[in-house]
Amino acid sequence: MGQSLSNVMVHFVFSTKRRTAWLDNAWRHQLHNMIGAILEKRGAPVIALNSVQDHVHMLLPLPKTVTMSDLM
Repeated sequence: MGQSLSNVMVHFVFSTKRRTAWLDNAWRHQLHNMIGAILEKRGAPVIALNSVQDHVHMLLPLPKTVTMSDLM
């Protein structure tokens, strides 16, 4: 019985509109938890997630059953 193995790691970066510093330290941890929970439900557990005031970085495995555009 054959099987297909895949391990595609993706680094996503997205920013706030016009790079405005909207991501506040007071609730950034909650934002990270929310993003992580959404990606976990989609089958892409977050390996690393961090942000500064105007952008977010995420490293995660791309599931075999979901396209990058659908995941984001």
